[in-house]
Amino acid sequence: MLMVIGVALLVVAVVLLPLTVVGTRRWLRQRGLAQLLPSALAARQGQRVTLTGVAAPGPAGPIESGLAGSECVWHGHEVLRHYRPLARDQAEGSVSERACDSIADYGSGDLFGLVAEGRPGDAQRIYVDPEGAEPRDPELCLKRLVGRPQPGVAAAADDLLPRVRGRISGVFRGETIEFEYREWIIRPGARLRVSGELSVRDGRVVLVAPEGGSLGVEHGVAERPARVSPRRREALLLLAAFAVCAIAGAVLTAVALSVG
Repeated sequence: MLMVIGVALLVVAVVLLPLTVVGTRRWLRQRGLAQLLPSALAARQGQRVTLTGVAAPGPAGPIESGLAGSECVWHGHEVLRHYRPLARDQAEGSVSERACDSIADYGSGDLFGLVAEGRPGDAQRIYVDPEGAEPRDPELCLKRLVGRPQPGVAAAADDLLPRVRGRISGVFRGETIEFEYREWIIRPGARLRVSGELSVRDGRVVLVAPEGGSLGVEHGVAERPARVSPRRREALLLLAAFAVCAIAGAVLTAVALSVG
């Protein structure tokens, strides 16, 4: 009887072995994706994915924002020109109200890193190419109004204008009142959700804008509650069942052989 039970358990262990191997591989693959391991994501080159992680410096290290000089991994700024329309541009009897035009708009294109939350800062990372992207809800780090110099009145020097990147353009209509500078940044350690296409460049795994689409970068996304992966649960159950059947079957078979 012991022999029969032992052999039956060994047969079950043999059946469970390939299922256990497959389940373990699935779990390790999912774990690699969750931890943003480049080796796991490289296998998905050309696929569109949405990944959540923590912003980290790019290949060249942290960068500084153009206007405020704040340490960041991405920065962008806009310059608004506030003006008062000329009298000939207004309807007769209307009240002169200020208006504004955007005359400069810039976003940095340096690669920055994305690391799974909880991993060390020097861990392997994938990269994000933000070229042309407009991050959602980045941190506003600078907002400054610089008025037009008035005759006979000392005015603070406009030290921001020389730092503006990109081309200043637009139709300068009406009478200038002031310039408004606004700058946004993403700091290292900020939580991000990035949607794009996986690419491999010079051995680096990079999230890029898909062809005909745009890269989505959401700043400050809420932390999701921790949950046990179903792949992990499945792998552990299969591994436990295989181990119990293999060990119990081997023991019972050995006992039956020694008694017989």
